[in-house]
Amino acid sequence: MTNHPPPSDENANRLLKVLSDFARESHLPEPREGLTLDTRLESDLGLDSLSRSELIARIECGLDVHLPDTALPAATPRDLLALMGETAEAGLPVGLSADAAVPAGAGLDHPSGARTLIDVLAWHRDRHGERVHLTYYDGDDRPHPLTHAALAEGAARVAARLRAAGLKTGATVAIMLPTGPDYFFAFFGVLIAGGVPVPIYPPARPQQLEDHLRRHARLLDNAGVRVLITVPEARPVARVLRAQVPSLHEILTLEGLDETVPSSRADWADPGADDLAFLQYTSGSTGDPKGVMLTHADLLANIRAMGEAIAIAPDDVFVSWLPLYHDMGLIGAWLGSLYFGVPLISMSPPAFLARPRRWLQAISIHRGTLSAAPNFAYELCLTRLSDSQLEGLDLRSWRRAFNGAEPVSAETLRRFAERFAPCGLRAEALAPVYGLAEAAVGLAFPPVERGPRIDCIDRVRFAGSGYALPVACDDPDAMEVVACGRPLPGYRVRVVDDSGRERPERHEGLLQFQGPSATQGYYRNPEATAHLIRDGWHETGDRAYLAGGDIHLTGRVKDLIIRGGRNLYPYEVEQALGELAGIRRGCVVAFAARDARQGSERLVIVAETKERDPERRAALAQRARELATEVLGLPPDEIVLAPPRAVLKTSSGKLRRGDTRERYLAGRLFDTAPAPARQLARVGARAILGRLRVWGVRLPETLYVGYAWLVFYLLAPWVWIGVMLSPRPAWRWSLARGGVRLLRRLTGVRLRVTGREHLPPPERSLVLIANHQSYLDALALIEAVPRPVRFVAKRELNANPLVGRFLERLGTLFVERFDLKHSHREGERLQRALRDGSSLAFFPEGTFRERPGLLPFRMGAFAAAAEAGAPILPVTIRGTRAIMPGDGFRPRPGAIEVVIAAPILPQGTDWEAASVLRDAARTVIAARDAV
Repeated sequence: MTNHPPPSDENANRLLKVLSDFARESHLPEPREGLTLDTRLESDLGLDSLSRSELIARIECGLDVHLPDTALPAATPRDLLALMGETAEAGLPVGLSADAAVPAGAGLDHPSGARTLIDVLAWHRDRHGERVHLTYYDGDDRPHPLTHAALAEGAARVAARLRAAGLKTGATVAIMLPTGPDYFFAFFGVLIAGGVPVPIYPPARPQQLEDHLRRHARLLDNAGVRVLITVPEARPVARVLRAQVPSLHEILTLEGLDETVPSSRADWADPGADDLAFLQYTSGSTGDPKGVMLTHADLLANIRAMGEAIAIAPDDVFVSWLPLYHDMGLIGAWLGSLYFGVPLISMSPPAFLARPRRWLQAISIHRGTLSAAPNFAYELCLTRLSDSQLEGLDLRSWRRAFNGAEPVSAETLRRFAERFAPCGLRAEALAPVYGLAEAAVGLAFPPVERGPRIDCIDRVRFAGSGYALPVACDDPDAMEVVACGRPLPGYRVRVVDDSGRERPERHEGLLQFQGPSATQGYYRNPEATAHLIRDGWHETGDRAYLAGGDIHLTGRVKDLIIRGGRNLYPYEVEQALGELAGIRRGCVVAFAARDARQGSERLVIVAETKERDPERRAALAQRARELATEVLGLPPDEIVLAPPRAVLKTSSGKLRRGDTRERYLAGRLFDTAPAPARQLARVGARAILGRLRVWGVRLPETLYVGYAWLVFYLLAPWVWIGVMLSPRPAWRWSLARGGVRLLRRLTGVRLRVTGREHLPPPERSLVLIANHQSYLDALALIEAVPRPVRFVAKRELNANPLVGRFLERLGTLFVERFDLKHSHREGERLQRALRDGSSLAFFPEGTFRERPGLLPFRMGAFAAAAEAGAPILPVTIRGTRAIMPGDGFRPRPGAIEVVIAAPILPQGTDWEAASVLRDAARTVIAARDAV
């Protein structure tokens, strides 16, 4: 517990009085010892984020104080009291100040020719670097403007830190930061350093710590994350993650960023359009993490299509509180605003939850035209804002109020339009939309200036046959389905049955899509990717029907409940039960659970309640059963009244029905969360045990590594001395071959060489070309080729006195670069060596990587061979990557195969002849390398 100075009795009593009144009105469970300053708001009272937000509003009103946003996750009333004492002034105005308004953009100006996100940032920085890109409001409602130039500079500083930490091109970097300038810097800093960002969310409350760590350990392990960027306060959490994620090598924080020298523009990474831009892990990625691979081309295609669909205009201003670890906030709000050059007004999700009026006030002050939120946010504004708080709000500028990311309620749309019409909000501004991470973010938007469209269909007919028969909306059996828009320009959708046959209009089925931003699949998850893409169409995982060109979503495929030959979806009954007094809104899930005894599916509804009185609980369960029967047309098998936190949710607030079902089947719905310290200790212990198991499995491998290096260090000095003292090149080569052969045999590595008959006579020079897989490739060639050859190596190797002298004695030629078109002098040296009768050995890829496949071949070897008329000898090496992969130095036993192909003779001495040689040799090596 946090140590605070003793509070005044008066303030403590007033706070407890507000809390007591709130607990009584909310039917909160009464702790046995009564309400005290040390009552735990989470475990004793079951307060979630929305309940805390309401409590804080009542405290501010009742005690005439202004609490900071850090009050939202406070653990006890004592912590709240301490925050009250830290407030410098009482009765501060709540919300943004009109003085903070920033001018709108200077006209729609965007990089239509950009290929990557880095191009987009550089384009804006170079053309209008001092223009304000976004304004971020912190928890104290202070604005922090950020220009394009400042964003680029901050990102370049992060990139410099990542490079100093050893980040390599293509490595994944997790970003676990709250919304704020550091997040914006970190995301582009990873890109500039050549990495791939992986956004994840920080733990919202200490009580969620164990679940947070468990879920993200699997995710980070799947992503192969090398570096984690986080806040200093999260270091203990990050260390536990490092214990659970073997690939995680570095944890960075961004304090003192201004003191870091930024990477120069010349050092910025230059990815291709089809390279990964970032990994977006789908909501609920737990046991089977699904990291959607999104390239730069995918993101830009989706952003451009959304801009066309909403008719983005020069005077647009986007206002967002959406989290940046989620696609709607990251791509739709931030990156879309950056691309089109429209101002972004940004605040954090906790700032919105603490005071929902901030969102609407920002739209009012900044003349916001575009904003987006899930359905719950619109509902929260309806319930939390009093009539007096609507005074002064001007929402006339709001032309597109996007509602997506979770099921859209027709009732919420109607009530929101009616409630905020006096503030100037047009009903036509409300825009239900549909998207998914597998399409980047957006897939369907309604036509510009069209308001919400509600389809009323026969519920009974639909449940029985899947046909959406239109009926009058006042029909007692009418079921309301919100239209979620039409496909974006360049995208297609269709509805199919379980066999893949396309269904007619108004017939429900599986929704599929095609489009320019459709992902190539899930990162390191081929099984899930195979289920995602079928016959050129991408599965959405949703069921829907098409009518009038619009998509009408009916439910998630995995949430479908089949009962008595009828298709039932949980959303209607969950929403209806959430309106019952005594049941927590948004905390109801319905699912099918198999009854092992009867061999059938049971319909189970779990509803959270704070009610503890047995009689009132029984009455509440009966009311819930009656209402569920009325909505579904049949009674549920079981109504479970569970305590707060029993119903699990994703980071974006979506219900985790599958995980809640697993908790129900395991009998753990009524388990209470242990204290955060105990959770951290338990997760840490689990991580240590996991590491011990891993070390146990790796012990033989570790022992082998030690043995192999011991053998190497015992042999290497004698071979080095022998090569240094031998007067003839042939003797030196034989000594090196003998040393490599002895090292290989003592370490249990097998070698198979085929094609030695293709070697020309010793007196004839040749150019040996080999693929590059590992540091072991040169050793494999030394043993495989009986005649001396002179390796051509980069000059940096000569800087090491031991390695450089050894290679010199073996006749190695050190060059600055292999591209002879730009290095004539180096080319002459190589040609002279060939004419003098020497044979040369090249690795034309220049370097190697862990992934299989050939890199592009450089031209140096082939130009030298063509000029000297020497034959090219293609050699394929297989197995060295498996024995010692990448830049690691942990060898393992295995087998190496060296295949020497027939010589290829040059058909000329010019550059074109050299190009023909290169292509022919690469074809031969590629064919064998792929075997």
